[in-house]
Amino acid sequence: MKVVPFNVPKTAPEAFRYQEDNREHFYDQLHQHPELQIMLILKGEGTLVAGDYLGRFEADDLFIIGSEQPHVFRNDEVYYRKTKSKSKKKVHAISLYFHQQFVGEWFWNLTEMKAIRDFFKTSLRGYRVTGPTKEKLISVILSTKNKTGLDRLSVFVEIFQVLTSSRHLKSLSVTAPYGVHQPIEGKRMNDVIQFTFKESHRKVYLEEVAEIAHLSTEAFCRYFKMHTQKTYTTFLNEVRVSNACRLLMNQDMSIQAVCFQSGFTNISNFNRIFKRVTGKSPSTYLNEQSLKSVR
Repeated sequence: MKVVPFNVPKTAPEAFRYQEDNREHFYDQLHQHPELQIMLILKGEGTLVAGDYLGRFEADDLFIIGSEQPHVFRNDEVYYRKTKSKSKKKVHAISLYFHQQFVGEWFWNLTEMKAIRDFFKTSLRGYRVTGPTKEKLISVILSTKNKTGLDRLSVFVEIFQVLTSSRHLKSLSVTAPYGVHQPIEGKRMNDVIQFTFKESHRKVYLEEVAEIAHLSTEAFCRYFKMHTQKTYTTFLNEVRVSNACRLLMNQDMSIQAVCFQSGFTNISNFNRIFKRVTGKSPSTYLNEQSLKSVR
């Protein structure tokens, strides 16, 4: 699947590219790039789609997006609402981009770089970074902005020393990145994903999604399963569960109200799908959020 290409700006030879995003919402088009990306969320909540993975993200989350892995950090709808208030929610994140061409083939092919080369290959599915690894990397990332020269190169070495020996990396996608085909495929999938995020709160018919993709219903079902390794209904329910998690975090809605507002029409079906996606029941998730709020 060819998705929207994303060009990482590069002005000079460097070990990696540092980028800081401070805006109304993150870039919300499904896209991919050849660089491995390490992204630290400082402010912002929403849903991450990365390959066949879909899940929530929030402040202090740390992700690794593999080379050419299709992904989008889609913020919750509150970030898109127009308001005159100066207190409107904003997002803030730091991304580090790594590519072997940044440092040159000669450097990348050194014997000492083998562990890093191997890590690039095993990270194609992406990771959520957790535990002590997350704490170490956050400290390094936050100190990176103004470093130059050998200090900047030492950051490169330190980051991959931590990653190549870590046991606290949770794979995101089950499958490797998709093959690259025609650009029209990227637009088609992106249109479907954007439609799903906007309309998941209501009953969605396969016929209308197929029309968005300019395919017959049968062809669309085959197309979506081939490119995502899941049915469209499964994807739609995952988006709804992500929205339900956001609503439960607010703690001012009943589980039944969350069920219907997130697009489910049956409470038992909601409970079953929520547990299948998150590994816990809505009530357990709600209790965990309540405990977090009193700490």
